[in-house]
This record gives sequence, structure tokens and C-alpha cells, in this order.
Amino acid sequence: MAGYIDEAAFGRIGRDYPLGQAFLDGPARMSRDALTDLQDRRFRTIMARAWQVPFYDRLWRAQGLEPGDIAGLQDIGKLPTYSKTDLMASIERAPPYGDYHGVDFDAPAGARPHVLMHTTSGTTGPPQPLYFGAFDREVQNTLLARAYLLQGLRDDDVVHSVYGFGMINGGHYIREAILHFTKAMLLPAGTGLETRSEAQVQLMQMFSATVLVGFVDYIRKLGDTARAAGLAPGGDIPIRMISGHLGQDDRQSLAEAWGGAEIFDWYGVGDTGIVAAEGPDHDGLYVFEDAHYVEVIDPDTGATVAGDQAGSLCVTCLFKETVYPIIRFDTKDLTQRQAGRSDMGIGFTRIAGHLGRSDSMVKLRGINVYPTAIGSILAGHPAATGEFVCRVGRVAGRDQMTVVAEVSDNSVGDEAAAQSLAALLRQALGVEVAVETVGAGETAALTEIDRRQKPLRLLDERAP
Repeated sequence: MAGYIDEAAFGRIGRDYPLGQAFLDGPARMSRDALTDLQDRRFRTIMARAWQVPFYDRLWRAQGLEPGDIAGLQDIGKLPTYSKTDLMASIERAPPYGDYHGVDFDAPAGARPHVLMHTTSGTTGPPQPLYFGAFDREVQNTLLARAYLLQGLRDDDVVHSVYGFGMINGGHYIREAILHFTKAMLLPAGTGLETRSEAQVQLMQMFSATVLVGFVDYIRKLGDTARAAGLAPGGDIPIRMISGHLGQDDRQSLAEAWGGAEIFDWYGVGDTGIVAAEGPDHDGLYVFEDAHYVEVIDPDTGATVAGDQAGSLCVTCLFKETVYPIIRFDTKDLTQRQAGRSDMGIGFTRIAGHLGRSDSMVKLRGINVYPTAIGSILAGHPAATGEFVCRVGRVAGRDQMTVVAEVSDNSVGDEAAAQSLAALLRQALGVEVAVETVGAGETAALTEIDRRQKPLRLLDERAP
């Protein structure tokens, strides 16, 4: 029986998905024709594997497709997209594992490949199982290491990670990427539930952490915790670089919260692993197109949008050829392509990053409002701390949103401060929302920021 190391094929990964300067000299410099040819070869490999998976066989035959109808990447538009809703339906159809993978869990262990299972965080619904074969998992790991190295990670860095562990994939993913493909030291602290915030900042000071990785909501909270403990971010804790999931969060305030650290964004979901990452030019996120084929599609029709229009990011993983193929997965995350060429000479497509969720949009008086974008708006107000949660209910037959915003102590209960925040939001969103001001830390029970990798920002209180 082949061991994990054999199935992972590290030598092949090093050749096909290089890191550091080898990446910049190799895939990053490929011509568009050469890159398209590479994508097409890898696409045809995963298509052959996907036809062996019951989920895809059922999905595609329902569209009248047969093996051989998709000759290559030029035909990808003939395939239907799918989303997490379809994956959860697959689990209901074939509990508890679902049938969207190619593993026979009833076969003897020696008759199937190595399978690693984690779950999503459950931010947008029940946790979903995630499956990885050895090769697929290690390619994901190397791509994340590629991003960190592109952003400036060094061998002598001490990386403090606030990604969660347990069944959730995040903390394990970051640990494996740094351990297997870099020489940096890792402090795998996890969430505030796993290691108290006060203990985290003490660890960061003790080991002189230089890089901080995770979701920015909790990273920002750690800055406040450090200052409350009398520690100076950027001084007592010498963070120089933060690599997280920014979305529309305010970069400047995050950098200032950590003593002027350089801020980097990257994008990925549990199913796909990292898809795109910001480089040192801070000019959009580079899609790792040697590993992914991405489309930006209309959230309602599924049609590909033109040019730099915003839409849902639809991802096909060109390396997931063993356990869980991913072909035209609609992430429901909104983004847009970025025009122009890279000053770094990297030939990959760039995207703007995470602009919101198409499935958590709230329509207020005909205006689309994305709760995840509200944090960056609040950051522009001197009274706001940046912590918030949106509550949506129905009042007099129409949807109404209340933004519960944390503010400085002297602004709690100040009607003028609430009115000022409401005016700021109305101007930015184009629609009126109510504002409730509360003190520091008072939204934590609602957002679960100390327990979750991604805090809750939308509470839908409308009666079903």
C-alpha cells in the first residue's frame, strides 16, 4: 500500500507548482497561450476523474451531457455551475459523507487512497465536509506557501496564526503550508476560544512574532488586547507583516493598529484552498492560474459577466485530480477582474478581492446592501471602533436593517454620534439604516468573534 508521502508526490509538486524565485521565473512569466495550453491539459485530467464521481455524473447527465462532450477547456461553459447548496443536498442524499467525492468509504482501508477530512466553519449554514487526497492537499499547501513567500515571508520570521483548529480546516491548512514549504517558525495559537486573547499577545511578545496571519476582525481585536495589556504593537510585539482576508476592511486602520505593519490580502475557500493572493505591488490579487481556472459570473443567471463587472467567483481547481474534483464551483463570493497589466510582470489575471457575499445581500428599498462592507465604512468615523453586527427584520411590511456599532465610551448613548454614523452609512450605502451604539465588546456575544474564525456580521431576524 502506498504511503502518504508517495501519494503526495512532493517531487512532482515542486516541479509543477514552484515557489519563490522559481515561481516568478516560471509560471508567472508564461505567455497567455502557454498558460492556456497548461490549463487545458490539467482540465482534461480532472474532467476524466470527475466523471467517476456520482455527484458530477448525475449533475452533468441531467444537462444532457455525456463523457466526451467536453473536449477541453474551451467547452467549460457547457457545464452547469453548482454551489454549497448542491453539496449539502448531496450529503442529504448520501449521508453522512455525500457523493461529491470519489471515495468508496465502504472499501477496505488498503483499497482506497489516503483521505483527509475537515469541515467548513459553518458561517453560512451547517458545516460541510471537505475532502483532500494527499497530492491535492499538498498542492494547496504549496500554493499558500507561494503566496506568503511572494508577500515577503522570510526564513527567520515568527508567524502567529489565529486560524482555528478542531474539525475546521483553517488552522491545519496554515500549519501544514508553513511547516512543509517554508522555514519560518509558527505559533499556532488558534482562535480566542483555543488560546485566550490575553495569552496570545503574551506569546507574541515572548517569541517576538513578526508576521500575523488570520481573519482581520480578530487580528484587529488582538491589537486592542495588546494595548490594554500595556504592549505596543510594532514595538513590544515586532509585527512587520499581516497576511489575512481583508475584503473591504480598512487597510490603513489595520496597519496603524499594528504599528505600521505591511498589509496583504489573499482569497480562498475551504473547498478550493487559496485561489489568489496580493503581491508586494499591492495592485489586486493574482489568481494562481496554473492551479485554477476562474470565471466571474452573474449571481442570478450564471452567465459570465463582461470585462471588470462584479459577479460571483466561479472556480475550477486544475490540480484536484484524486479525491474531490472541483469544476465550476460557484463560491457566491463577489469580486471583479482588474484591468491592466501587472508592473511586476506577472502574467496572471488579477481580481479585486472579496467584495461581499451574493447570498447574504440584503435588499433595502431596491438597494443591494452587503453587510461585510459596512466595517470599512464605519472605520471612517472617529467614534466607531470598527466592531459591528447587522440585524435585519421586517417593519411595517418591509425589510429594515439596524447596524449595532461599537463606539468609544464617551459616545455610548450619544444621540448625535448615532445620527452621525447613520448619515455616514446612508451616504455610502445609498439607503437609510438605523444605528444603535453600544460600548466596546458588547457585540461579541452576537458576532462570536472570540469563538469563530469569521465572526457573524448579519443576523436575519425576519420571520420565515
